[in-house]
Amino acid sequence: MERHTAQTWLTSIEQKRELLVRLLEQPDLGTLRIDVNQALEEMDDLIDEFKRTFPPEPLFS
Repeated sequence: MERHTAQTWLTSIEQKRELLVRLLEQPDLGTLRIDVNQALEEMDDLIDEFKRTFPPEPLFS
């Protein structure tokens, strides 16, 4: 996978993560809250792993 493709994929995941965060704000989520929290934890792990694997490129070489 090319770096640009991977970065685009990560940006998409980060946007979807924000949707889950907003979902957690719903007062009537019930037991689904556990699954949403788990999904957020796994997304955070995935994002952290990506950033360790592909550290940001310097702006100037």
